[in-house]
Amino acid sequence: MKLPTLLAACLLAASTVTFAQAPQGDAAKAPREERRAKVKAAHEKAAKACEAAKGAEHRACMRKEMCAQSADPAKCEAKAKERQANRDKK
Repeated sequence: MKLPTLLAACLLAASTVTFAQAPQGDAAKAPREERRAKVKAAHEKAAKACEAAKGAEHRACMRKEMCAQSADPAKCEAKAKERQANRDKK
């Protein structure tokens, strides 16, 4: 008698998860737009700091400035250098 009741309760609990819906419209775009605005502001700040540099020096300056604003600058620098090495291979 307890097994069918327990099974029914588990199925009911599981079914509520399957019908849950992701946010749509403006609610779904808000976190993405907020993150995009932060990245854009950081890029503009870095571009202003590196406007005198040209070529490879400009790229290095931008990488340094963008990574300085990140949560983990050392990790950011390592990933940026890895991406640059992959681009250089091609």
